[in-house]
Amino acid sequence: MKSYILPFLFILALGCTSQTNPVSAPLDAPFIWENANIYFLLTDRFSNGEPENDINFNRTEECAVNRGFQGGDLAGVTEKIEEGYFNDLGITAIWMTPFVEQVHGLVDEGTGPTYGYHGYWAKDWTSLDPNFGTEEELAQLIETAHQHGIRIVMDVVINHTGPVTESDPAWNPEWVRLTPTCEHYSYKTTVPCTLVKNLPDIKTDSNEEVELPDELLKKWEKEGRLEQEVEELDTFFELTGYPRTPTYYLIKWLTDYVRKYGIDAYRLDTAKHVEEDVWAKLRKEADRAYSEWKAEHPDKVLSDNKFFMFGEVYNYGISTGKMYNFGDTLVNFYEYGINGLINFEFRTDVGKPYEEIFSKYSDILNGELSGNTVINYVCSHDDEWSHDRMRKNPIETATKLLLCPGITQIYYGDETSRILEAEGAMGDAHLRSFMNWEELDANSEVSGHKVKDVLLHWQKMGKFRAHHPSVGAGIHTMLSASPYIFKREFTSGDYTDKVVVGLALPSGSKIIPVEHEFEDGTTIFDSYSGESATVSGGKVTLDTEFDIVLLAAI
Repeated sequence: MKSYILPFLFILALGCTSQTNPVSAPLDAPFIWENANIYFLLTDRFSNGEPENDINFNRTEECAVNRGFQGGDLAGVTEKIEEGYFNDLGITAIWMTPFVEQVHGLVDEGTGPTYGYHGYWAKDWTSLDPNFGTEEELAQLIETAHQHGIRIVMDVVINHTGPVTESDPAWNPEWVRLTPTCEHYSYKTTVPCTLVKNLPDIKTDSNEEVELPDELLKKWEKEGRLEQEVEELDTFFELTGYPRTPTYYLIKWLTDYVRKYGIDAYRLDTAKHVEEDVWAKLRKEADRAYSEWKAEHPDKVLSDNKFFMFGEVYNYGISTGKMYNFGDTLVNFYEYGINGLINFEFRTDVGKPYEEIFSKYSDILNGELSGNTVINYVCSHDDEWSHDRMRKNPIETATKLLLCPGITQIYYGDETSRILEAEGAMGDAHLRSFMNWEELDANSEVSGHKVKDVLLHWQKMGKFRAHHPSVGAGIHTMLSASPYIFKREFTSGDYTDKVVVGLALPSGSKIIPVEHEFEDGTTIFDSYSGESATVSGGKVTLDTEFDIVLLAAI
């Protein structure tokens, strides 16, 4: 492995920003999943790259606010990758909501008429929903992302099919259960049950071999691909020797996307509502598929990183460590092929002081969770307790999220102050408005902040993180309480990265003691202002208009 010694950095992470473009020192940092900066978007709500695919399957009935398709698609995401939007934000992985074919019909379960715009109501795992795009467009998106050094995370659903509608009958009873509805007070009332009413639960607990669902056979025959799909399944089961249970059908269909397109990671939806051993089975086949794709496309392989899986165990928090408590059963999901869990605790921790957050996360990640990680977020698509929904404090929010140990998840619009309240919306529909590109283009003021100022801060913090694995994956040590200064250090083999972060430095002229960090004569580059200076007498002096400083030895 090539040896890198990455430079020290200072940061003051509060205060004003600038309309200038992000400035980056020339760095060469390896990608490490534990330091990933993931961008999470609803495929239908981000960017409309192909308006001609906006209406399919006669989905024309009126829906409740933010509960119908709005035109976002794979082509739109590809366009933004090509424009450099994600690279400017320091994004190293993109997680999109599921793009497989959704139920065609309209559903109304108390929150108003809705279509499956969000992607979590699968009708057919073997085809893409035309509202999202084509297989060719998916292939182009992934290849374009890889060309920009960005990994792709596929959101996978194994727990359930889409709801039953007049045009979407339930699968055979050997495949799904329609009762009982989960009550969530024990393992049995959380796993072998329907998540909500009219959301058929796939019998992933079944060891009985089953034939393909009648509904799926009729669909494939109508589309002229029945023979092809059956032949592929026969080949899969013959090669693997797996029984034809619902679990292994789904594993075959999901890993096909890895084997064919080079998907880099899975996000596991409703992970605690599926028997944990299912995830280990999925991981085994995903690893095999990823290795096969890499072997067949050596010129497209980004790195030697292994396949990555992180799960949504609803209400899991980092303080829990490795165990999740169902009420009567403790489960360590990390034992079942899962590398990381979404951390529902950070949305409240973000209101605490910096050192309290950073030391807590570093201690746990380098202690009980060593070898595993968590995914921190402040806002999400179905978390009505998302932090700062009116975007009153986006600068500090970005600083705390992007400097926190662990993986970071930016929810689309966090970086542009997209308001998470919509007039007339109900429930999670508040969180799912279309990306606020118009406000960004116009540099609108949202809750007292110019949108471009907010974006610029997220960009600079995100790039810093992307360039320095020690931020998310390193060990945190406080060096000074006032002014608050800490360091992060990460070592793996012959690779070392170390950064130093300082808060509450003044704007204007500033003298920063660095005698233990940089030798005299070292040239220092400030990525925030683009200014440089030389260390003299164990100090570096800068005079910038900003109260944020990103210093690196060059």
